[in-house]
Amino acid sequence: MFERPQRGERSVLLHIGIGQPVAEDDQQEFRSLAESAGAQIVGCLKAVREKPSPRYLVGKGKLEELEKLVVDEDAELVLVDFELRPRQQKNLEAALKTRVVDRAGLILDIFALRARTFEGKLQVELAQLEHLSTRLVRGWTHLERQKGGIGLRGPGETQLESDRRMIGQAIKRLHRRLERVAKRRQQGRQQRNKQEIPTVSLVGYTNAGKSTLFNRLCNAGVEVADQLFATLDPTLRRLELPDRGDVILADTVGFIRDLPHELVAAFKSTLEETRDARLLLHVVDSADPAHDERILQVNSVLKTIEADGLPVIHVYNKTDILGVPPRIDIAETGMPWRVWLSAETGEGINLLLGAISEYLFKDRVRGAFVLGVEQSRLRALIYSAAQVLDEKELEDGGWLLEVEMDKRDYEQLANREGLRFSDEKRLKRSAASY
Repeated sequence: MFERPQRGERSVLLHIGIGQPVAEDDQQEFRSLAESAGAQIVGCLKAVREKPSPRYLVGKGKLEELEKLVVDEDAELVLVDFELRPRQQKNLEAALKTRVVDRAGLILDIFALRARTFEGKLQVELAQLEHLSTRLVRGWTHLERQKGGIGLRGPGETQLESDRRMIGQAIKRLHRRLERVAKRRQQGRQQRNKQEIPTVSLVGYTNAGKSTLFNRLCNAGVEVADQLFATLDPTLRRLELPDRGDVILADTVGFIRDLPHELVAAFKSTLEETRDARLLLHVVDSADPAHDERILQVNSVLKTIEADGLPVIHVYNKTDILGVPPRIDIAETGMPWRVWLSAETGEGINLLLGAISEYLFKDRVRGAFVLGVEQSRLRALIYSAAQVLDEKELEDGGWLLEVEMDKRDYEQLANREGLRFSDEKRLKRSAASY
């Protein structure tokens, strides 16, 4: 037994490859995670195994190397690029006489540092407690404490039992509070749906440039930094599309490989902004040599939150680094598939806005309805079913309504009411004739 230190930033990194050497990109990413958490990296060790050791994760020889490195560098913390089992973490801490944090714990720590809103802090706290509840192994010098009370005197409950009970109570409390927050968020989504304002959600691997693109499109002032998980809390802003009105653009948390499942569960209400979107903009760092692998990892998270069936435009960002001009790649369906742009310089932004409009409004028609003075009920019905862009009162007391609406809704309305409709090409002519 040893007393776990409560602080410590001098860190040794342990990379382990199962069945193959650790990729250089994965090593660099884990190093960036450690630095984002404020670690002072004083050493690094790599290991390759056919399968993890059930006791220490690594073999006895590599454990001795790690122990020597910790002592030589006076390290206070060992960061492991792997998800440790509770027993493995306990055994490593006992052998190394220092605190050990695995990949999931490190990511949770970064989220705790970056959360700013009330909801974000609740979500992170819940994820941390659920992660901790699975690894309540004793790392304390005290073994039990007296609870007291009639019928409860005696040896008392162990520290482990006490901590498990308190964590369980805290988790239930946080679930209740987050349920209330989720209801408010759901009400906001319902209000936007009622107003027929489509939502477009930005998704992508962390540090791909989502927040930079969000600021470029909406002038939102979201914090931007060249680090992993620079922003956590979801931000929603109105985005005006040329000649098409407004949509809601949502900037969500960045994804990463092996994202802890506790975080996915805790951020459920936030990630629903992605699941309920009309269109996803999957932002890709085109200058990243491993961007194809990053796309697969993001798709894996989208599948987890049941958002993998939504239409997607892949936004290949950072073309200024590659030195390639902005462009749109068209899929076999005739719809935009990829948009190449630079969120930093703004080159290609107009191409993206056009692609968004084409996706969201491909099944919409624009034109004019001519209504008589006796059709006031129908006028109210059109206002509820369509986006009225302009209205002119006619000399006979009727109305000329310039509208945009779903093609299917128009056909149903026109067939049921016997409406006369002027399409967009004849719109000016129709307006002039009245």
